[in-house]
Amino acid sequence: MEPSLAEQAYEIIKRDILTCVLEPGQQIAQSKLAERYQLGTTPIREALQRLAQDGLVQPIPRFGYTVSYVTLSDVHEIYELRSILDPVAARLAATRGTDQQLAEMAQVADLIHTRREGQDPALFYVHNAGFHRSIAAAAGNQRLFDHISRVLDEMTRIFYLGLDLRDSAKEMRDEHLTLAKALCDRDPDRAGQLAQAQIARSRQRILEALTHRLGILGQAVPVSPSGLS
Repeated sequence: MEPSLAEQAYEIIKRDILTCVLEPGQQIAQSKLAERYQLGTTPIREALQRLAQDGLVQPIPRFGYTVSYVTLSDVHEIYELRSILDPVAARLAATRGTDQQLAEMAQVADLIHTRREGQDPALFYVHNAGFHRSIAAAAGNQRLFDHISRVLDEMTRIFYLGLDLRDSAKEMRDEHLTLAKALCDRDPDRAGQLAQAQIARSRQRILEALTHRLGILGQAVPVSPSGLS
């Protein structure tokens, strides 16, 4: 079944918010978005209402919406949640995942390649998120999968805002391959420990990048691709 116009609008605007085409703090009006995406104002309005529920936009009385900022507080909260969800998913995947699921997950881990100049960063982020979603899928718990997917969506903006300061692709690939081996070895304790450690390292990388942009350490202030609050 083809998605409705409202669903199409939601996915398009969400994608542009997550990849910072629509930047944090940017004001957006329904009429402008309808013109930009060649869609009617009704599906745009419905999409923005959903995005407001997701926390990706904030309504502005008598104007429209503004794209929500990402704050250092958001980063801390997202990583706290990931530190709970990801190790659980890894442990469950090691015991519940089918051989085919784990083999496919290991292939996805090996696809995460070093980014090169001029290469679309979206490919890197898609592969990275795909690896973590494949673990969540192998865990065999739909609600856990849904929660992890939503957190990964929020992580996309954080990567676009902060990861460009240093190329961590090779480091992340090595981490993922190590985790994939533990999963394929059906070792839930090691898989959970590796997932926990990798989340901690990822959190440190992102915080270093974002605080470097801001020149402010440990304060929950809004950040944008230009580093302005």
